[in-house]
Amino acid sequence: MKKLRILFLAAIAAVVTSCSQKTPDNQQVPNGFVLVKGGSFKNTKSKYYGQSGSIPDFYVGKYEVTQKDWMAVMGNNPSKFKGDNLPVETVNWYDCVEYCNKRSIKESLKPYYTIDKNKRDPDNTNTIDSIKWTVTTDADANGYRLPTEAEWEYAADGGQLSKSYTYSGSNNIDEVAWYWKNAGDKYLTGVWSWPTLQNNNNKTKPVGSKKPNELGLYDMSGNVREWCWDWHELNGPNDFQGRIWRGGGWIGADFCCASSFRGDHEASGKGPDQGFRVWRGM
Repeated sequence: MKKLRILFLAAIAAVVTSCSQKTPDNQQVPNGFVLVKGGSFKNTKSKYYGQSGSIPDFYVGKYEVTQKDWMAVMGNNPSKFKGDNLPVETVNWYDCVEYCNKRSIKESLKPYYTIDKNKRDPDNTNTIDSIKWTVTTDADANGYRLPTEAEWEYAADGGQLSKSYTYSGSNNIDEVAWYWKNAGDKYLTGVWSWPTLQNNNNKTKPVGSKKPNELGLYDMSGNVREWCWDWHELNGPNDFQGRIWRGGGWIGADFCCASSFRGDHEASGKGPDQGFRVWRGM
């Protein structure tokens, strides 16, 4: 419990730093985004529930970043499953922070990240990660960014409107998520196996195809895993440092789609179930 409290307070501090400007009541919400009012965690299933601290207000994308969004900024499409309204995937963490900056510049916003591709991050000890750019943040920027882990879970939980669902928007996973059982030609049962998923033509689905959560956010459970800003805390000398992902994906099991589930991956890692969603400064 003490460790969770420390992690929560650290996450809150990061959020306060990155979202220090309070949104006026008459602030116009950017197109495609939802204004999430901050506060303490209401979802009783969250590890953050009952902890001290408060999440500030923020803007979050209503949908996962689509391939159309990505191509308009980056000029390429790395995705395995092609379609304008499908979530972009096969993107690593570095790809995503670079997208955030390029989209910010394109829309005349101040980039949130400073990316030094020539300086290897001294805090990144993951031997698998061959990129290791040094990425720092600008708390005064109003550009696009990845969420902190606490922000992501707060949004997935429904913020102040939370009904304490297990998944983002429902206790019935099939209402809100594309995951290994329902992301193919037919509904699968039994035990997970990769050949079964391949034979069933499992893949990503158009964003917004399932029921939204209490805040009107789609696909925060399932479809593609979503990168977050935070580092995974090391649990011993043999543990690998990576960046947190949340939400589960079309390949994964149902428990990975729970709003409280947390996974991690080396920042240079990518796959056809790895995507992201953007937050925006106020």
